[in-house]
Amino acid sequence: MDSFLYIAEHVLGHSFEDTLYLVPFLFVTYLLMEWLEHKTGAKTQNAIRHAGAAGPVIGAFLGVVPQCGFSAVSATLYAGRVITLGTLFAVFLSTSDEMLPIFIAEQVPPNTILSIMGAKVIIGMVMGFIVDAVLRLARRDKQDLRIHELCEHDNCGCSGDCATCTANPQLAYQHADDCCSDCTHEHHQHDHSHDAGWKGILVSALKHTVQVMVFIFFITIVLNAVLEVVGEDILGNFMEANPEFAVFASALVGLIPNCAASVVIADLYIEGVLGAGAMLAGLLVSAGVGILVLARANRHWKQNLAIIAALYVTGVFWGLIANALNIVF
Repeated sequence: MDSFLYIAEHVLGHSFEDTLYLVPFLFVTYLLMEWLEHKTGAKTQNAIRHAGAAGPVIGAFLGVVPQCGFSAVSATLYAGRVITLGTLFAVFLSTSDEMLPIFIAEQVPPNTILSIMGAKVIIGMVMGFIVDAVLRLARRDKQDLRIHELCEHDNCGCSGDCATCTANPQLAYQHADDCCSDCTHEHHQHDHSHDAGWKGILVSALKHTVQVMVFIFFITIVLNAVLEVVGEDILGNFMEANPEFAVFASALVGLIPNCAASVVIADLYIEGVLGAGAMLAGLLVSAGVGILVLARANRHWKQNLAIIAALYVTGVFWGLIANALNIVF
């Protein structure tokens, strides 16, 4: 009993210390991210809507920008068929959810962070073009806009006439920005404060900081408890001896549509428990709430399952490639 209490006290104490010192870094990072999103959010959405065949390139570069709601916006745009599936893949693969704030707070070297982000952008572009090319060869790349379905499903008060859009494709394209702006705003406002000015930015940054801090605290408790009971050397040796298992498991964790997934993967990588391949696999598929929004907005559930499965396979594939090539970030 005394041994259990000692371990519990030791784990809680270290977890609190490990979390507390991250708070200032997290808050400043989220403050900058929220300011960036408020200033560039509309331009970012417009850029990806009008990307056309270059969608995977635009999507990959915009996805890596630390705007935590962009994967959700992209999922809604895809559900309305305003962007291609390849563009959606590019965004999902380049997005890292909470990776960047965690890495910055933990003071990971900038060249390491840039290398990981660069790898995700390149993989996102490559896979995006491959997906679009496969659909083009299968003659399944030409799909009508489904903006009216979003309007009817979400009752989001589109300013465009959905019935008219359905009958006239040209009008549908003209109304796409209005309809998608309303619908993506509805999805996005669940995660962000939209008050004007610095008040909204501060509130959003504070909410994100508290939310992620709670996740980090509980995840750190679990991690420290495992390391205390099992032993860091034993766990590290197991992961080192089973790198393929780590890749498959990390990608599975990354699919969890919650910021806790990327927090777990980033923390385990920083602690040295996960190797570069497993970390890459998990963070490639960590699209945050984008997967949830896709499931809600795109009513073709078989298609959603296929997209999620393909995303998982993609993460595992590139994680195994990184292991085989002994890539170190």
